[in-house]
Amino acid sequence: MKGLVVSLLLLVVMTYAMFEPCQALTCQDVTSSLAPCANYLTGKGAATQQCCGGVRKLNGLANNTANRRFACNCMKDNAGRLKGLRYERINQLPGQCGVGLSFTIDLNKCNSIP
Repeated sequence: MKGLVVSLLLLVVMTYAMFEPCQALTCQDVTSSLAPCANYLTGKGAATQQCCGGVRKLNGLANNTANRRFACNCMKDNAGRLKGLRYERINQLPGQCGVGLSFTIDLNKCNSIP
């Protein structure tokens, strides 16, 4: 009986691990990746090489739905800290850096990101 309970618990844990992706992305990753883009996001400059490197890094880290939604929510939580943020530039930034996204970033609809 004890072996059956242990087997069932192991099965539940393995099933959960298969369907619930690990969240390797942190809010610090998002913030540090986009920090060099502050001038672009506030309309005070172009997307620099350093900024685009951060955008490409973040795109690689946000490699599944859970991480993309997490990154969006992190940007949403930190948006108020960037004085003069021009929200339309958030969606323009990937294109400025040659990163194609199949979705738009709407900080009010993070949970709808695929």
